[in-house]
Amino acid sequence: MGSQAKIRAGAVGLAGAAFLGACATGTPHSASLTAAGGAGGAPAPLAGYDWFLNTEGPAAQLVYGLEESDDVKLSLGCERKDGRIEVSAHGPDGGPAEIHLESGGETERLRATAEPMEVSDGEWLTAMARTSDPVFQRFRQVGWLAVWQGNERHAYAPHPGSQDRVEQFFGRCG
Repeated sequence: MGSQAKIRAGAVGLAGAAFLGACATGTPHSASLTAAGGAGGAPAPLAGYDWFLNTEGPAAQLVYGLEESDDVKLSLGCERKDGRIEVSAHGPDGGPAEIHLESGGETERLRATAEPMEVSDGEWLTAMARTSDPVFQRFRQVGWLAVWQGNERHAYAPHPGSQDRVEQFFGRCG
């Protein structure tokens, strides 16, 4: 089984066993640059949403979503500590097959594959990245990550007490 398939299978398995699945069923939340405190300002956490870390053997998955739900906004996964991560996010139907990330002023556009969502409109986008990419290094520092869809910025910030999950994930993935 390939790397992406294992991570995707792990996501589905973890959903049933722990917190989350591998699809977003809710309406995306967005924060404008002004609401987020400017281009480099930290956004506020979304009510009910947080970063959740799931681990199984050497594999790890960091998911932003609702606890004990299949409502996932963004998922980062790795199989081993080799610096490679799989990034998955909700995208609009017919939109570009890319995941545009931002964290603390750093941005990255990842070429993605798109699969139709089974339970909602849109597509589930999946891309490969490196933990060393500047946007992920900045995410480790500031604790939040945003996904851009056109002119909409969907910012995902941790609630107090869950910030350490970001560093735990990157510690496991290299």
